[in-house]
Order: sequence, then C-alpha cells, then structure tokens
Amino acid sequence: MQRGCASSALPLRARLVDLLIQSAHKLQVAPTVKYTALSIFAHRFYPRCFSRLEEQGNDVENWLLQPLRESNLQLFALVSLWISTKIHTSPCLSVKIFKSLGDNIIKEQHYTIRDYLEAEVVLMQVVNFEIGMNNSVFVYFEELLLQFKGVAKVGELVNFEAGMDIMDLIYEKETSMLYTNPHSLAASILVASYVITVPKQTWEFPVVPWVKFVTGCEEEDILEIVRDILKHVLDVSC
Repeated sequence: MQRGCASSALPLRARLVDLLIQSAHKLQVAPTVKYTALSIFAHRFYPRCFSRLEEQGNDVENWLLQPLRESNLQLFALVSLWISTKIHTSPCLSVKIFKSLGDNIIKEQHYTIRDYLEAEVVLMQVVNFEIGMNNSVFVYFEELLLQFKGVAKVGELVNFEAGMDIMDLIYEKETSMLYTNPHSLAASILVASYVITVPKQTWEFPVVPWVKFVTGCEEEDILEIVRDILKHVLDVSC
C-alpha cells in the first residue's frame, strides 16, 4: 500500500507518526515493538502532552516541553521507540543507535545522548509510567489471522503486511477507529485485509460471521469500521 502524500504536507501529528513508523522500518524492529511505540507516543504521550500544556501553560518547566517544538516531538517519538525496544527486545537497542538515527532525521536541533536520557524521563512522567501494551490491536489481529488460517484455506491468502499497512494508516489518520473496541478494530482490519488482498473469485468463506462469532463483536460495528478503513485506503493516494 503506497502513501502518495509527501510527509511534509501532512499535519503535525501525522508527520510524527510517519517518522516513528519509518524509523521502526529502518531499524528493522519487530511489529510488536513498532505498535507498542505508536501506542505510547500517539495514544498516550502526544494527547497528554498538549493537555498538560493547556493546564499548566508557562509553568511547564522542562525545556523539552516549553516551547514544544516539532524537533522535540520528533525526539520523543524516537524515545518511544527506544522504550519499546526495552520492553520487547533482549538485548535492547543502544541509545547511541537512536541518537545516530536522530542525527540524520531531526534537522532543526541536535540532541545529545544526555538529551535522549532526559527525554525518556520526561515522557515517562507525562504518560504516568503507563507503557504497557494491554488491549493491543496488533496482538488481537495477529491471533485472529492465525485462527483464520487454521479454519479456512483462504486464510493463507490474507496478506499480513496489508493488515499492518492498515494499522499504520489508522494511526497516521488519527481516526476515531483508534478509540473503538480493540477486538472490533482487529476483526475489521482482518476483514478489510481479506477484501483487499484475497482474489474476489475465492470469496467463499463467511469471514464476517466468523469474526463475529470468534470475537463476540457486533456485525454492524465490524462492517461500519471496515467501510471506514476502505474509505481511508482509497483516499491514501491523495
């Protein structure tokens, strides 16, 4: 799935999410690492950071948060990825690797290793040390796809990469889908991946009733999210 819009033309949050995603790809980290980092940064840090600024205004003391420049947010995006590698990777990637990556992609500011360490502390404080990956859509999608392959041969035709592309797109677009039931979203991503990647002539398996049965989600909810996903996928070429 190709993204047709230049990153510089995207809104701020989408640019930051795109930077995190592209950094994850450059570092070749596991999908779980990428989606944990996205959860930490896009779900928790980014909205709480701006809420905190609205509440405290100029009373925010740390230089990384006041003024809140795009370069500082880029640093926090990389730090989110670094924290995620600590959770999921053994041994985790060195902070020097992230500094080297940051030196190449953050153009407006040069950050030292000490800055990365400080940013880690600040980020953890902003998210109240909530860095787990409970209710992970990626985990649910991965498990659902494995189950699907176990009950239907056509499941082998569902492209796992397409499902991850859809998740990336949902994060970039900041749609309301991010805040729906993670089981419903994972089920909808599977159905959308099925529609996009499985040849139409092989659409024999009742995939929607099956995901409804497995997840316990309402069919209407699943179909509504699938429609939203397909609309965004069709719009991705700008």
